[in-house]
Amino acid sequence: MSWNLVDTVVLDVDSEHGRVVVKAAGPTNHHISREITAYQRFTDCLARTGRAAEMLHHDRGANLLVIRYLHGSLVEGTAAEFAPDTYRQAGRLARLFHDQDRRVDPHWDIDATTKSVALLDKPNRIAPEVVTRLREILSAHRPRPLVVVPTHGDWQPRNWLVDDATIKVIDFGRFGWRPAISDFCRLAAQQWRLDGELEEAFFAGYGGDPRTPDEWRMLALHEAIGTAVWAYQVGDKRFEDQGHRMLADALRLF
Repeated sequence: MSWNLVDTVVLDVDSEHGRVVVKAAGPTNHHISREITAYQRFTDCLARTGRAAEMLHHDRGANLLVIRYLHGSLVEGTAAEFAPDTYRQAGRLARLFHDQDRRVDPHWDIDATTKSVALLDKPNRIAPEVVTRLREILSAHRPRPLVVVPTHGDWQPRNWLVDDATIKVIDFGRFGWRPAISDFCRLAAQQWRLDGELEEAFFAGYGGDPRTPDEWRMLALHEAIGTAVWAYQVGDKRFEDQGHRMLADALRLF
């Protein structure tokens, strides 16, 4: 079940213990370790109602993870991808995940800005005049302490399953402590962009829209830069094109 873009291998395995998913990756891949951390401490709030898988085995040193198979079909590419109830459920699950803990991080904002500047130094296909504008914004930004929570990092239909109208969550490989609204970036760049009713349904489930203009525009900018540069590096043209659209949308917020 691998995406074949990076060196992560995902196998659907029948075993004497039942059907399981085995994930493995090379020594420089950080996603398995992030996912192990998520399963160790933060997925029980979803797993106890069958909305996420249960971790069975892990070996952080070997970059290896075994989880119980979670039944359902990917939401992406099905009618459920544009059904408001999908987003209402996803909003409730996101709020449940985010509400587990919170803390003030004095470094997150400056680290994110530094990372975006560094990404612009890597090979990419962002137009030179756009790069110049991005550097101006990042240089002018004044980082401040931000509240961070446990986040999935890739909260979108390709990481949701639908099983008899019930939404479930997979792939915690981008788990991390971030501002909660960072989990809205990919939805805003994709499905919400096409249908505002989906955004309304999501925030109805989430319990309101916590975004503030200043914080949201910087989060959108960081996500857009990361998408455009990473997608170019791994050769995902469709995702790279999305990254360029995200850049255009983010720059309109300034």
